[in-house]
Amino acid sequence: QLVESGGGLVQAGDSLRLSCATVGRTFSRYAMGWFRQAPGKEREFLGFIRWTSGIISYADSVKGRFTISRDNAKNTGYLQMNSLQPADTAVYYCAATSWSTTDERKYDMWGQGTQVTVSS
Repeated sequence: QLVESGGGLVQAGDSLRLSCATVGRTFSRYAMGWFRQAPGKEREFLGFIRWTSGIISYADSVKGRFTISRDNAKNTGYLQMNSLQPADTAVYYCAATSWSTTDERKYDMWGQGTQVTVSS
C-alpha cells in the first residue's frame, strides 16, 4: 500500500514536498512514478525513479522544477516541487511498477492521491 502526504494550498512561487510511503512492507518494485490529474484533464506523467539505482526520468513539462528522490531506509519516495504555479493545481499520485516506463497502465499500485492547489 502506498500512502501519500504533503499536499495543500500554497501561493504561486511556493514550494511543496510530497511524500509516498510504503506501508507494511519494503518497497520491492522496480520503480516509483509520480503523476497528476487536473480537473477535466487526463492523468499526466511527471517522472519516475528506479528504486535500486536511483536513476530518474522526468517529463519535459516539469524538468528543472520538480525533483524526485527516495529514501530506501524509510521506503518512501518524494516529489519536491518548486516555483509552483496555478497550472500545477491537481491531484498528485504516486504509483509502483515492475517496468521502466512512463505508461500509467503499467503502474499497478497507486497511492490515494493528494490535492495540491496553487493560488495566484
